[in-house]
Amino acid sequence: MSAPTVHSVGIVMNGVTGRMGLNQHLRRSIDAIRREGGLKLSESETILPNPILVGRNQAKLEAISAEFGGLPWTTDLGAALSDPAYPVYFDAQTTERRASAVQAAIAAGKHIYCEKPVATGVAEAMDLYRAARHAGVKHGVVQDKLWLPGLLKLQTLIKLGFFGRILSVRGEFGYWVFEGDRVPAQRPSWNYRREDGGGIIIDMLCHWRYVLDNIFGEVKAVSCLGATHVPERWDESGRPYRATADDSAYATFELAGGIIAHFNSSWAVRVRRDDLLTIQVDGSLGSAVAGLRHCWIQPYAATPRPVWNPDIESPLNYFDGWQKVPEQDTFDNAFKRQWELFLRHIVKDEPFRWGLLEGAKGVQLAEKGIESWNRRAWVDVPELTAG
Repeated sequence: MSAPTVHSVGIVMNGVTGRMGLNQHLRRSIDAIRREGGLKLSESETILPNPILVGRNQAKLEAISAEFGGLPWTTDLGAALSDPAYPVYFDAQTTERRASAVQAAIAAGKHIYCEKPVATGVAEAMDLYRAARHAGVKHGVVQDKLWLPGLLKLQTLIKLGFFGRILSVRGEFGYWVFEGDRVPAQRPSWNYRREDGGGIIIDMLCHWRYVLDNIFGEVKAVSCLGATHVPERWDESGRPYRATADDSAYATFELAGGIIAHFNSSWAVRVRRDDLLTIQVDGSLGSAVAGLRHCWIQPYAATPRPVWNPDIESPLNYFDGWQKVPEQDTFDNAFKRQWELFLRHIVKDEPFRWGLLEGAKGVQLAEKGIESWNRRAWVDVPELTAG
């Protein structure tokens, strides 16, 4: 019997000292795959990711390396990119640092996997896509919400025809992010400084683009209003600073097929709903409400018949009549699932359609959302082409 084949894939992981890079990508994805013995392709074939950690803070890198069994690390990105043992570059840095580092990695011949937004503007994002295509490197962009259990259940309902004709989609996202003076903030201070690449529009409209495009229909136009509801916050050192970026966005989207979608995104809202993200889909034959993990449905035959009368207590409990979708499958971490697909793409050349062009579409929608806010008008979202 021949020896098992292990495909070792070296990955330059830049930005692992940040919250997202450490928790979702290193701890819950790459290290989780390694602890499972690698990504098993068959009884005789496995992919084993081997990361080198990159960042600017030596002390943090040393501590993270020790936590994960002595992983190699460096503060010299150029040296890591010049090492042929690491053919893949991953970027989870702050937004304004990403594009230049990805360009350098492409120039070094690395395959690219990166967080979004991929850039701060669509022109820069398209430059990354064209550079990767010209260099012949593979590329992918994190679009994690597509693998959330709640959204996977929505996709199953659509495939089964549960909704009939989809009429509208309504999303509510957000939570109260503390200012940082009395209670520690849950998000980094750069999120609230436009000059550092912050703002909820550039952050979240990138998410809503791939969610809408992939599940419901291509985005054709947007109307967006941004706001900075909390004008002063306190940074990681306890110093007050002025919030120059939007902390809330109220956006309506026109989708292909006549579907209307509306998403409220806010870091200045208190939660009284099922989850930090809920998406309601209403169709001619039924409706569904999905959170991060769970999904509830109400078919046409079980839809109540309310009558408006504000002078009496409602005889209906509107939470009744919704049925929870049963757990018909097992669900792994959404980030890990996409990492596994990308690793299969690198090693086995399996299809992977969430590349830098898709990332550019997210940046485009954020850019158009800001344009809509500035113009106080609907803005068309033209098709981005590969040319």
